Amino acid sequence: MDKKKAQDIVRKAYGKIAQRQDGCGCGSCGPNTKDFAKSVGYSEEELKVIPDEANLALSCGNPIALAGLKEGETVLDLGSGAGFDCFLAASKVGAKGKVIGVDMTPEMIDKARANARKHGVINVEFRLGEIENLPVPDNSIDVVLSNCVINLSADKPRVFQEIHRVLKAGGKIAISDMALKKELPEEIRKNIEAYVGCIGGAILIDEYRKIVEASGFKNVRITIKGSSSCIDPDTKDPMGRAILNSLGKDESLDEFVVSISVEGYK
Repeated sequence: MDKKKAQDIVRKAYGKIAQRQDGCGCGSCGPNTKDFAKSVGYSEEELKVIPDEANLALSCGNPIALAGLKEGETVLDLGSGAGFDCFLAASKVGAKGKVIGVDMTPEMIDKARANARKHGVINVEFRLGEIENLPVPDNSIDVVLSNCVINLSADKPRVFQEIHRVLKAGGKIAISDMALKKELPEEIRKNIEAYVGCIGGAILIDEYRKIVEASGFKNVRITIKGSSSCIDPDTKDPMGRAILNSLGKDESLDEFVVSISVEGYK
């Protein structure tokens, strides 16, 4: 898909999600956002730290569980949405630390900033920007997080080059994302709903690893964490149904797409 077209589609779709607060639109993620967050790896204690308004059920894992955050660190979250992982990270790094969330959707930035003001979280900042062109100085970040977002980029090598640029020497990536075990059917790859739903833009696991390593990261580890998506086979939602209808009679999304965790160091 053309890069600009992909960005425009994602920006418009996630702007709507920010306004309605009911997940990705697949028909199963929302509105029971707490249960969904638990299903992808967040604990009850972690969810108590995160404002309910920041939980839009857009996760595919818990990158903070990988990050080993320490007090005083500076953390960057790519595709920060309404601030879900940012608020949890802010509680880990403390008053001497800082968390920066970057999102290209104005409605998400507005929602995240409002959540921070409402709940008095002062060590977090939200910046409007693209993950392919991060509004962050070189060598300024200790840990980069991202949760089910990089699959949405039409230029993944550029994303990881930017991550490498902004990280300090020894800095870490802790990423949850979607990837492919095998190539998707062409009908799904061309399906806009599948792209917005974090499926159509996913790439093969081996290709993902090559991109991360080519960007300069060392000790890269990719772990398969779970099934492909939150789409219920019996969903009546038009978006989820359109994706499932693109599969063959005996095919399941779990044969193609999985959630992964990605770790590595600069």
